[in-house]
Amino acid sequence: MDTTRMLTINEVADYLQVPVTTLYRWRCEQGKGPKGIRVGRYIRYRTEDVQKWLRSLEPPDGAIPSRRRHQ
Repeated sequence: MDTTRMLTINEVADYLQVPVTTLYRWRCEQGKGPKGIRVGRYIRYRTEDVQKWLRSLEPPDGAIPSRRRHQ
């Protein structure tokens, strides 16, 4: 990923393999998703902000947490 170019919401969705609607929903919920910047009427993402957000999701020991099942 180019670290100097701003990413579009579609590019971030493709990179994270999530729907664009998920990114829009995360923007409405404070503290969820990578930090986006409004440029005019568009939302752009800095590559380093996306990477920083991904690192924040990693557990401290590097283990992948198991999914909880709702009963």
